[in-house]
Amino acid sequence: MEQPRAAANSTPLTTLGFLERAAIAYGDHPSILYNDSAYTWSQTNCRSLQLASSLSSLGIARGHVVSVVAPNIPATYELHFAVPMCGAILNTINTRLDARTVSTILHHSESKLVFVDHQFVPLVLEAITLLSSNGTQIPLLVLINDDGPSTSSAVDDSSNFIDTYENMVERGDPGFKWVRPESEWDPIVLNYTSGTTSSPKGVVHCHRGIFIATVSSLIDWAVPHHPVFLWTLPMFHANGWCYTWGMAAVGGTNVCLRKFDATTIYNLIKRHNVTHICGAPVVLNMVASLTSLTNQPLEKPVQFLAAGAPVPAPLLLRAESLGFRVTHCYGLTETAGFVVSCAWKPEWDALDAADRARLKARQGVRTIGLMDMDVVDPERETSMEKDGSSLGEIVVKGGPVMLGYLKDTTSTSECMREDGWFYTGDVGVVHPDGYLEVKDRSKDVIISGGENISSAEVESVLYSNPAVKEAAVVARPDEFWGETPCAFVSLKDEYGEKASEKEMIEYCRAKLPHYMAPKTVVFKEELPRTSTGKIKKFVLREIAKALA
Repeated sequence: MEQPRAAANSTPLTTLGFLERAAIAYGDHPSILYNDSAYTWSQTNCRSLQLASSLSSLGIARGHVVSVVAPNIPATYELHFAVPMCGAILNTINTRLDARTVSTILHHSESKLVFVDHQFVPLVLEAITLLSSNGTQIPLLVLINDDGPSTSSAVDDSSNFIDTYENMVERGDPGFKWVRPESEWDPIVLNYTSGTTSSPKGVVHCHRGIFIATVSSLIDWAVPHHPVFLWTLPMFHANGWCYTWGMAAVGGTNVCLRKFDATTIYNLIKRHNVTHICGAPVVLNMVASLTSLTNQPLEKPVQFLAAGAPVPAPLLLRAESLGFRVTHCYGLTETAGFVVSCAWKPEWDALDAADRARLKARQGVRTIGLMDMDVVDPERETSMEKDGSSLGEIVVKGGPVMLGYLKDTTSTSECMREDGWFYTGDVGVVHPDGYLEVKDRSKDVIISGGENISSAEVESVLYSNPAVKEAAVVARPDEFWGETPCAFVSLKDEYGEKASEKEMIEYCRAKLPHYMAPKTVVFKEELPRTSTGKIKKFVLREIAKALA
């Protein structure tokens, strides 16, 4: 039975409507709490429309890229709605990157305008200087200065800044009719993968994909109405795993914070009755390791969604004894956040901590937004045995998968093949009960404190050192960060004993964002190699594990 589509049933899916609905359904409910400031959903909707109106009056329109360099503050949250509401594409930039990387992203994305938090003005101005040197068109700059100093000498001396964030909000029209996507396949966000500054990969997601990923993330984590969400997860990481839009869908309260430590997190949990937190295991470790907490369990349980390295059993036991309920998940920037989670079964609660940790280390089953997942032989494109030991590449398909890499058809076709799967580059196994467990990353990405670090990029910097003959970088397990870069280096004969570990680390820190630089350097006369001349990284990983 075939029925033609009609306008009434084919309106493009978009998460932007979540905010409009929230203003009606949850209008007086708190939307954002930040220091001593508080907003309601009615106010957040109005402010976002006003900002979208001001952007439109500047000529920002459908298809333009607008970038943001800011921490987890109210402005960053509002921009997730305001930018696409004027038809533009949102590009949130990792605030931990260096000026060279930021410059590369601005150039590659052809960003028209950049919202800059006062804390990162020097970083962006340096990036702009690098853009100027290669003749690239300079984007307009808007200063986010709501909780910072009243003036900035760097801003005063620069003609690049055209306005402030609050001025744009105040000047905008609260009755602005936001620009709906012409098609649900229209781009809504552009996110750059970490550790790819030499050849950046800009991941493009459409309204449809983000809508599916957002609804899926809410259902999978069983997020109820009116949660209180503490933003320890950077909003620039896959748009906070889509919970930026998700909180509007369920009328949640977003607790924003500029920077955090264990005491700050714990105090905010108590002050605002926080119910949900996302982040890397390093955040959980930070809170669970605070000595003053050991005898002060939380008054109410807090749901903690962790991604990246599995939560170690001792940390899991310590966190759960304090009142955290930990869920482990798996995803990529290319999948708009997590698409696999451990799908916990109630009967597992009776198991001891070691067994619970083992089960939670298994990333689990696909979320409802993902149509299929498998572990395959990437050469033969055939499924591996579901025996918990047969290694293969993890492949997925479904709505949350990206449209592709911006201006990079080659990389797009390499991972999105004609067989209909997206090849993640990650290695895993499937257990007999159907649960996935990630075992390794075939692209040698190191996950440190939730940040992805490309070992190949760190190696390229090491090879630029005139004293280095060979270099290989692998992950070294770290109790706090999860993993840190460990470099194995052999020196040229003429340099012998002249280079030290400290000098090698400082050399890398001068050329890379500091979090990407090796934390450990091991000098060896020769690096182990296979018969074909490839460095045996699996041998080096074992050495790094022993060092930990």
